Amino acid sequence: MTDAWLIKNAELVNEGRRFTADVRLRDGKIETIAQGLEKNRDEEVIDASGLWLLPGMIDDQVHFREPGLTQKADIASESRACAAGGITSFMEMPNTKPPALDRDSLEAKYTRAAETSVVNYAFYMGASNDNLEAIRALDPKSAPGIKVFMGASTGNMLVDNPETLDHIFRDAPTPIITHCEDTPMIDANLAKAHEKYGEDIPAREHPLIRSREACIKSTKLAISLAKKHGTRLHVLHISTADELALFEPGPIEGKRITAETCVHFLHFAAPDYERLGFLIKCNPAIKDESDREAITKALAEGRLDVLATDHAPHLLEEKEQKYDKAPSGLPLVQFALQAALERVFEGKLTLERVVEAVCHAPAKLFDVEQRGFLREGYAADLVLVDPKRKHTVTRDEVLSKCGWSPFEGTTFSSSIASTFVNGRRVFDGSKVDGTIRGQRLTFDR
Repeated sequence: MTDAWLIKNAELVNEGRRFTADVRLRDGKIETIAQGLEKNRDEEVIDASGLWLLPGMIDDQVHFREPGLTQKADIASESRACAAGGITSFMEMPNTKPPALDRDSLEAKYTRAAETSVVNYAFYMGASNDNLEAIRALDPKSAPGIKVFMGASTGNMLVDNPETLDHIFRDAPTPIITHCEDTPMIDANLAKAHEKYGEDIPAREHPLIRSREACIKSTKLAISLAKKHGTRLHVLHISTADELALFEPGPIEGKRITAETCVHFLHFAAPDYERLGFLIKCNPAIKDESDREAITKALAEGRLDVLATDHAPHLLEEKEQKYDKAPSGLPLVQFALQAALERVFEGKLTLERVVEAVCHAPAKLFDVEQRGFLREGYAADLVLVDPKRKHTVTRDEVLSKCGWSPFEGTTFSSSIASTFVNGRRVFDGSKVDGTIRGQRLTFDR
């Protein structure tokens, strides 16, 4: 396998610009970006005429289920799905079994990823009502951030002690990232739904149970705590038009409070519950078409800073249970970039803005060292996209361990032609090279 590549005649999309150039990859880095580069003897050449060359996507919000829930997914399987989808780095959530609530459990995840992940990796430390001292002791270079569940979701990591929450926001040595939903409001809504439907609550009720009001109340609380303490806060998976006014538009640089949305909030809306049922049950819930349009517009104007996945796989037989037992979350990484690019083909987002939201912004937000950009000397994490080759998703190509995708039957306008991680081609457009290993992300703090 060669580690020396020359990519010719690609259309590079980087830092707000689109231009045609050649790119030389050597020793895991982007060595040269220029026009008219000549092939060296040891290089493999790719003629990328007509293809887009983007930095690899950095997905700052995934659940890979290892350790403890590996019947659903594991780092090996989901990192391969990432590679096939143009995601070259992931940041994984702490709500595994055991949860990553201290240094030892966090480092155990890094050790496992070094053995099995074909893309680059990092892991959040989680917050709980009783691990404040571990949070204070966290080396800021060892994790992208601290995840605070301000609403109960998958796994019992709800932080609902007001004093503890205040101290976490005051003392966190890294950015805080939050899941914002108000659990008491959700519990009250669920009780009403049971009164009306018994055990047979339909999927369309999910956005009414996990309501927009629950999102708004919790997001406002997180922002108030961040403003009180000057915390670097990042609010995850914004799902409502109502929350958008709480965030400022414009470039991410200089912001202390930022927000992201997810690909499924750009793609699905309430009418899809009739077709897909609990397959698209997730927390927070997919809401109305008007929310989808407002979220897309907010991403376009930089009011929402990052676009991620919240990839959270479950087995089909789990999803086929009734409302209370059907778990929330869906597998997304393999087709996330293509789903995001559909908004480009529709004219709702520019290609440059998508690259900013999925590559540059997460690198800036988390101080990721030498990744997320097409720059000489940076890690050669790249994805080649064919904007003219359509791709219809089929179940047999799904690489996530759960074995299904909410995008099955969807025809995307583009396809992933190649993915490079640290200068090695991990995906060639049809298969993943499982012998490649990614690297631990490092943070310039």
